[in-house]
Amino acid sequence: MAKTEEIHLPVSQLQKGITVKLPLSWTDHPFLFNKIEITSDAQIQMIQKLGVPYVILLSGTLKSAKSVKAQAPRVQKKSINQLTEQEQQARKHMRQSQTQFVGSINGIRGVLGKVVSDPEGAIRETSVLVEAMLEQLYGAENVKLALVTSGEAQATATQHGVSVAALSMMIAKNLQMSKPEIRTIATGALLHDIGKFKVPEAIRNKRGPLTVPEKNFIAMHPNYGYEMLKRSGLYGDDVLDIVLHHHEFVDGSGYPNGLKGHEISKTTQIVSLVNDYDSFLWRDEIASPQIALGYLFKTRSEQHSDELIQALVKILGIYPPGTLVKLTDNTFAKVVVTTDDVKHPQVWCCQPDGSKGHYRFLPQEDVSVDSVIKLEDLSEGARKTLRSNTGISFYFCHQ
Repeated sequence: MAKTEEIHLPVSQLQKGITVKLPLSWTDHPFLFNKIEITSDAQIQMIQKLGVPYVILLSGTLKSAKSVKAQAPRVQKKSINQLTEQEQQARKHMRQSQTQFVGSINGIRGVLGKVVSDPEGAIRETSVLVEAMLEQLYGAENVKLALVTSGEAQATATQHGVSVAALSMMIAKNLQMSKPEIRTIATGALLHDIGKFKVPEAIRNKRGPLTVPEKNFIAMHPNYGYEMLKRSGLYGDDVLDIVLHHHEFVDGSGYPNGLKGHEISKTTQIVSLVNDYDSFLWRDEIASPQIALGYLFKTRSEQHSDELIQALVKILGIYPPGTLVKLTDNTFAKVVVTTDDVKHPQVWCCQPDGSKGHYRFLPQEDVSVDSVIKLEDLSEGARKTLRSNTGISFYFCHQ
């Protein structure tokens, strides 16, 4: 009997209700097994982040199977086995970044649930998480930023906290701050919004404009967080300072105390800047890390120190992860990992109509970034392939 021919399904066509097999070693992905029954959008997003062009369809009925053929799709110049060692390492590190990001979110979620009921357990788990992040930050000579996701359509306090912590730690390292200072920054950033859990969920997650009373309620979250942690007696004053003052600005326009300049510690100033920037990434009218950076320059240059803004720009680069770009071969892409050669980042790419979505390692191609594009420049197909509606978060990525 002839062997049944494998059906190779492009990752752009993944859908819930099917069972697939990953064309990878089990050590090269975050799932427990290579065989995966797809039941959620989060699984689809994680598979699409793995950098493989296809998966093997094992069972299930596709809603539309017109483009599924019993052969590997011609979307890459190289097969998995032909990838250079550098490309293989880059993909591996990108997957590790995603796995570590989700692990950190789960870790801090557990901490937040214990701050009141088990404060000693909470600080112990926070310390473990912070040490793991420090190890990841210093685990390679060259560390860049990767685009990562929790699979959530809206920002959560945990996702926001981990992303702010990672970017703040990168800035502090770039400024050659000490490990104890970076440890303080990581701890404070992870916990900086804990006070929001005392704000009613209906206000916290409201999509439309807030009323004046609602704004006042939200503005109390630094005080709430400070009081929660202070009451335990387990957190240092430097960490508590970040939690209380992460909305203070150097021009005195922040809250809750209207502090100015050197009245705000450098560790707190860094978290304040990154918190400000990260919040822009989730605004519907911005929705681009490069536009958010421009918005920061235009509207917040007086609120943050020039030194820290320049450090932020240096870390993010001219094409921060999540930036939508047009390449010199007229394809569209989303930057997923920055590189030393800013015009040749690692990207997720597709044709203008959204077809042939695949990962590309531009440092080893003659193709480079041509220009930044806006969401409205993309076709509906390209928006779906590039997952333009997915929130933008950052995490460390070894090079």
